[in-house]
Amino acid sequence: MNTTPQWRKSSHSAGSGESHCVELVDLAAAIGVRDSKDPEGSKLVLERREFGELVRAIKASY
Repeated sequence: MNTTPQWRKSSHSAGSGESHCVELVDLAAAIGVRDSKDPEGSKLVLERREFGELVRAIKASY
């Protein structure tokens, strides 16, 4: 059984040529966010509530 968190990128970014992609990982109590072009770089960890607020704010800006 694999217990290593699996980073995921949106299926909307696959093959689109976009270079502005983030990856997410479910960390049970939190959500991790990283730049898909720099997987070894800095990561942002947000509580689930904070992540929900971020998603709502992003959607509201469009």
